[in-house]
Amino acid sequence: MSKHLKTLLFTAVLFMGATSFSAAQSKIAHINKQELIKAMPAYTQAQGEIEKMGKTYEAEIQNSLKELDKKLKQYTAEEPTQTSEENQKRMVEVEGIKQSLGEYQQQAQKQLQEKEFNLLKPIVEKADNAIKAVAAAQGYQYVVDSAMLIVADGKDLMADVKKQLGM
Repeated sequence: MSKHLKTLLFTAVLFMGATSFSAAQSKIAHINKQELIKAMPAYTQAQGEIEKMGKTYEAEIQNSLKELDKKLKQYTAEEPTQTSEENQKRMVEVEGIKQSLGEYQQQAQKQLQEKEFNLLKPIVEKADNAIKAVAAAQGYQYVVDSAMLIVADGKDLMADVKKQLGM
């Protein structure tokens, strides 16, 4: 009888634990945050600024490459008529130009990345704040990024968050 009572007691404890666990489960929703950000008008504007800046740098680099190519052709054509010391100076000059151009490309890339970060940071923060506001208003404790989910059967907050953002 004692064994049967223990089994019954264990089953009751297990049942109570399971029901309290299911009652304590958190509400979970999902949203594709990247899709939301790309849909925001400020994102499109920021991408336009970044693209414009990138094209400016690209044009400057292309012009420098053309000038370098022109100089190389000139030096190559004049090489037989120059002294070996002059040809050596020209080779050092060309290598210096190539190095400067490489450094400029790296600097331009770094500035583009900084510009992108600075423009996108407030957009991402605005999206995060809207997601938090909608989740809180609808009683969701967790909102996960659906871009990383294999199954997303829960509530999709995209429409509600876009409404919150006035989109």
